Amino acid sequence: MPRSKEEAFNEIVRRVRKECFGKGPERIQTYFIHNMAISLLYGNLTPTEKFISQTPEGAEMVRAARTKMIQQRYAQMVPEGMEELVGSRLLYLFSDFKVEADMGVSVFIFEQPIQTDHSHPPSER
Repeated sequence: MPRSKEEAFNEIVRRVRKECFGKGPERIQTYFIHNMAISLLYGNLTPTEKFISQTPEGAEMVRAARTKMIQQRYAQMVPEGMEELVGSRLLYLFSDFKVEADMGVSVFIFEQPIQTDHSHPPSER
């Protein structure tokens, strides 16, 4: 059964997060809108990050570290297969993380509109 473009995109995002943090998100929802891929990431925190984030200072440290690491990772190298999958060059990544909700969001901005098959709902893996 062929995977949807959203599912394939989610796997790339999951792989990068796992490489960076040792754990990938438990669930990713991605929406393609014009030249953007918007990914909502749930269940990201490692046990160590959960422990550190029990104080407001620790939570801010985890948020800042996660955000900075992801932005640096994508600035160094676009993940293998991402641009080929969407058919366009990645221009920018905007990313943030809500520690209390264990939820992240990444907005990928591509050079050209992303061609999609709108007959399928967004993937929720």
